[in-house]
Amino acid sequence: MRSSRGSLSAEERDAAAAEIDAPGTAEERWLAARLPERLPHLDLPVGPVVVVAAHPDDEVLGFGGTMAALVSTGAAVHTVCLTDGEASHGDNDASARDALAALRRCELAAALSELGSLRAPLHTGLPDTALDQHEDAAATAIADLLSEVEANVCLAPWDGDLHSDHEAAGRAARRACRTTNTALWSFPVWMWHWARPQDPRVPWRRVGVLPLSPAALERKKAALARFASQLEARGPGIAPVLPPGEMAHHTRTFETVIR
Repeated sequence: MRSSRGSLSAEERDAAAAEIDAPGTAEERWLAARLPERLPHLDLPVGPVVVVAAHPDDEVLGFGGTMAALVSTGAAVHTVCLTDGEASHGDNDASARDALAALRRCELAAALSELGSLRAPLHTGLPDTALDQHEDAAATAIADLLSEVEANVCLAPWDGDLHSDHEAAGRAARRACRTTNTALWSFPVWMWHWARPQDPRVPWRRVGVLPLSPAALERKKAALARFASQLEARGPGIAPVLPPGEMAHHTRTFETVIR
């Protein structure tokens, strides 16, 4: 998935994209780092909670197990998906992108249903791969939802994730949280691919883990299985967006946030 930071120079954008396109860090290396033993454990955030995604699947990849745990306690969990992920297959044909957008919305609805009794997500329909050009609209939509539901905590993709849409979503969420005086927790998605244990680019002092119960993890796995468009080959000889090695990072017995 070619992607880059929206605020960097052309050379830095290419370097960031190369980090994601390159072979990633094996999950075995992350397991050997024993993060749950080295990082502080966090309690579940107190609701209402708003979870922001740049694309359909980000919220489940980064925070789906904790969402399931929150719903099981009766907490109010709201979601907003900023794009429909219509560019994930690299097709420039408008009708193909529209069809993929519709499919991904359906996949997200099915995935969220696996996590528990969740409200339908708010879709803003901003353009995939160009979210950094629409941060004002994204920040307004997030702030409006935070205010509407009187959220205590907002979860959003980390603004250092080296994916331009994820970083734009993170920046927009940070702006919205400042406007509404809401606490912000960030979750990494692609960080597990390009980073290494003790990587200096990661603010480890602000990282905490949320352990997942077996029931919450099973719900997350069931939800992730609903994203067939991302898990299956995109065409003859074209790897899926989320191959098994990548999925291994997101089916651990814990989730990670940056505060």
